[in-house]
Amino acid sequence: MSEPVDARARRREEFHEADVVVVGAGIFGCAISYALANQGRSVILLERWMHEPDRIVGELLQPGGVAALKKLGLGHCLEGIDSIPCHGYTVMYHGTPTAISYPTVDDEGNVTHQWSGAGKEGKRPMGRGFHHGRFIMQLRKACMAHKNITIFETEVVNTVRGEQTDQVLGVETKTTNKDTGEKRKDAFFGQLTIVADGYLSKFRKQIIPTAPIVRSKFYALELIDCPLLIPNHALVIIGNAYPVLLYQIGSRETRALIDVPSDIPEASPAAGGVRGYIQNCVLPAVPENVRSAMVKAMSDGKIPRSMPNSWLPPSKQDANGIILLGDAMNMRHPLTGGGMTVAFNDAVILSELIHPDLVPDLGDTRAIKRAMDTLYWRRKYLTGIVNTLAQALYALFAADDPQLRALQRGCFGYFERGMTDAPAGLLGAILQRPLVLTYHFFSVAFLAIWMNACDIVRGPLDFWKVPLALMDLVLILWRASVVFLPVMWREGFR
Repeated sequence: MSEPVDARARRREEFHEADVVVVGAGIFGCAISYALANQGRSVILLERWMHEPDRIVGELLQPGGVAALKKLGLGHCLEGIDSIPCHGYTVMYHGTPTAISYPTVDDEGNVTHQWSGAGKEGKRPMGRGFHHGRFIMQLRKACMAHKNITIFETEVVNTVRGEQTDQVLGVETKTTNKDTGEKRKDAFFGQLTIVADGYLSKFRKQIIPTAPIVRSKFYALELIDCPLLIPNHALVIIGNAYPVLLYQIGSRETRALIDVPSDIPEASPAAGGVRGYIQNCVLPAVPENVRSAMVKAMSDGKIPRSMPNSWLPPSKQDANGIILLGDAMNMRHPLTGGGMTVAFNDAVILSELIHPDLVPDLGDTRAIKRAMDTLYWRRKYLTGIVNTLAQALYALFAADDPQLRALQRGCFGYFERGMTDAPAGLLGAILQRPLVLTYHFFSVAFLAIWMNACDIVRGPLDFWKVPLALMDLVLILWRASVVFLPVMWREGFR
């Protein structure tokens, strides 16, 4: 017979023991804590700082993420925080915009136009934009109200391992006395420890062999009363600058994220640094209303806040009492806003795989290892697509050679021709078919080859230029393959 709820709560509070110890009350930590608690597990959730976070990440949730959030029983957390519906994207290519709305779906939620075109009428899913801190506080509030979860504000400093084996038994922490400011040592124990301590994870090296790769940063501005080209559509601006992404996070607030690759001359100290790059390269490329809002947001004279744009492919884990998930384990370029969607999807899958009916004892390391191996493969149908698309689109949108610029033009031409439902469905994490992603990516590549050839061979008098067009055909196709296939391979589609 299971222990009474009150007794388990007392055990968590007095003895710091539970079925599961979760490190980090962020997106993934709150989601997995709530999901496991709903299954009757006793959960301890640890967070260093319970105040509302003020961060520029995790502000756009794709439709697939909204669906996963509802599966977890946390859909209500999107309400009461001034969140804004998002119906898709507008891509502005050198001043010319085209809309990419999320696709029409049937009654089962399947995208109706997976291989060609776009549906004119029908039900369309939507994403949500919001202030990250407000959303996090809603998730934490839901966890605090759950009878099977106890939250502690404490800093996790190390793992606790068995004397005879390498099995992780829990974590060591330092808890600050709010009256005296002194830090005292503490410890929390569980049959399973789940670490979700974010992109700056201090435990990553202990659990997986890979490290994040950072090639650029997003510098963030908060624009006030800045209408976007199409209401409730995020805006991606592609021009002579690197990509700029805008989306609403409140009734009056719009987030602007400006991509700045490492060590580019345009952002060197001699050129005025990041502010000089924004002034000289970004402002001329954005629409007038956005430009004026950006100038106003930069009037404080400060360098905008930044976040690293990281790529961290997923890795298999031994799961000897501890598992690593969320941004600590897997990241992709944030251009497509897929991070939270991946996290909520992982929480759904993991909670299903270690449900008490399947894994009664979370201390059974073999059962947890089998569940993690299954998670590694099952998540690929969504996360592998999101990760590959994020990396591939960034490579195209930040094109820095002739072949990538040709592919960039082909991508925009593809959207102009109405081929939007499947790309938007893949982007929104509601279409989970790797073959469809591959088909549309190389369709873009062949359209880019055709458009480039038409530019070179304009008529019969240009027949002598055919060899040049054929040479470009090989180079563009090769460049597309180099962009796409290695990421697909690393994501495990092999």
